[in-house]
Amino acid sequence: MTTVFGPPHKGNGHEQIVFCQDPASGLRAIIAIYSTALGPALGGTRFYPYPDEDAALADVLNLSRAMAYKNALAGLDLGGGKAVIIGNPSVLKSEALLRAYGRFVQSLNGRYFTACDVGTFSEDMDVIARECSYVTGRTEAYGGAGDSSVLTAYGVFQGMRAAAEHVWGEATLRGRRVGVEGVGKVGHRLVDHLRADGAEVVVCDVDAAALARTQARHPEAVIVADNAALVRSELDVYAPCALGGSLSDDTVSALTARIVCGGANNQLAHPGVEKQLADRGVLYAPDYVVNSGGVIQVADEIEGFVMERARAKATGIFETMRRIFAMATEEGVPPAVAADRLAERRMSDIGRLRGILLNR
Repeated sequence: MTTVFGPPHKGNGHEQIVFCQDPASGLRAIIAIYSTALGPALGGTRFYPYPDEDAALADVLNLSRAMAYKNALAGLDLGGGKAVIIGNPSVLKSEALLRAYGRFVQSLNGRYFTACDVGTFSEDMDVIARECSYVTGRTEAYGGAGDSSVLTAYGVFQGMRAAAEHVWGEATLRGRRVGVEGVGKVGHRLVDHLRADGAEVVVCDVDAAALARTQARHPEAVIVADNAALVRSELDVYAPCALGGSLSDDTVSALTARIVCGGANNQLAHPGVEKQLADRGVLYAPDYVVNSGGVIQVADEIEGFVMERARAKATGIFETMRRIFAMATEEGVPPAVAADRLAERRMSDIGRLRGILLNR
């Protein structure tokens, strides 16, 4: 087993980058810690067949930075980090590989807590935890929270309520038409919240089974062929809950909705899309804020999971979005810019407290 501690790459501002390999198990991994200003870094482990190490490094650097901002605005005393394992999980994943990875996480002595992400599941976290004390997102059988999509969807709904209040004066989606792109783990739960609140729902998904499940639960939901058809529909709210990059130039130009608020990560296809949305009068709820219910759920495990406590914290996404919208209006910037500023302010204000010496 080999660990290489890399210095921060020029311009990215990361505290630590660790390259890990264990040839015997086939493990090749990178752990990136962006910030520990608020506490130990928390972020999932993505197991993905990257074309090369450079692509994996670029992804883990972007994802770890995003986790720092997400955790800051979720009100957590946790910094931001992320890990990627390079390879096809259906081919490479094994007990030996996961346990070798757990040894690397353990070697960071609590600077980084890992959890699930694309290609990894709660059952994998249970295996990693056999070698590591700094694991969350575990199965209920081992005291974990189970499926984090429960509070992810709930948090998106709270963010959407705040957006509705900002645009229409009422914190409800009752009578509004909401288009949900992707009705998988998060999307189908969001549909449940929307229907309970009295919204009309239009959905699309590339997975026929996911659509069938949604239609069985909500026969009144309208199904359209694809995302292009969805964004052209007459909508009040567009909720991207599938892959990232949904908000492209073409999507923004075709969009009829007044609000964009969904559970997908990295919704903006490129920098500048947030300004295009603002120029068209579309209110964008920053994805990393509204989808933070999942990280709130897994973070609560660190103290011993209590659903009521985690749900109460996820309810706070409503007030956080209110602050962001108010700041955006006051400073004349898009909500995405306001969200970044609030996150940076909290990291700075709380992070500096570590410089205060305590007499014991």
